[in-house]
Amino acid sequence: MFDFLVTADGGLTTAGYAVCIIAGIVLFVLALVFAGKSSEKHKMTTRQIVFCAMALALAYVTSFLKLFELPWGGSVTLCSMLFIVLIGNWYGVKTGILAGLAYGILQFMQEPYVLSFFQVCCDYILAFAALGVAGFFASKDRGLLKGYIAAVIARGAFHSLGGYLYWMDYMPDNFPQSLKSIYPIAYNYSYLLAEAVITIIIISIPAVSKALGQVKKTALQ
Repeated sequence: MFDFLVTADGGLTTAGYAVCIIAGIVLFVLALVFAGKSSEKHKMTTRQIVFCAMALALAYVTSFLKLFELPWGGSVTLCSMLFIVLIGNWYGVKTGILAGLAYGILQFMQEPYVLSFFQVCCDYILAFAALGVAGFFASKDRGLLKGYIAAVIARGAFHSLGGYLYWMDYMPDNFPQSLKSIYPIAYNYSYLLAEAVITIIIISIPAVSKALGQVKKTALQ
């Protein structure tokens, strides 16, 4: 019935990816509407929802632009985390966490690794929702930069937790035994920090920084 969404080898077709993006955005919008009902004072406008949906879609699309990929999950992408961080920087922690949650579900649909329910929570739900902590720095000087760094560290912490609990058996045989205890941290932060360095360089370019500032002003109108 859904053969047009899935390829013969179990991957997603172009239509499948489109459906995933739409589903993620719909879930995110529904979460915003539900959250807004409990706090009319902070209810989001149509403009804000559109900006969030656009950022979420860009995050998902750029997650496919991989510079390199590790064997047991994780990759360096073209600034995909930045777009979730931007949502937190624009609209605060709660919205950032909701966006990260929706993005985590999309990532699970894209490339699911399932060892247990709690491992899925660590690697997809909690790790990507943690990108929303960027919202804590939204009003601070150089808030986007500080928020991005905090978000990367927070995401890595949950991936590392999952690594300690479920992925230690996949440690390479040639990995130094004396460093075995830090393997999950080294593995996960290797690709996260690599992407972070690339992203920080890009957003530190004056023209890019200025453009992102203008986008934020427009998003907050």
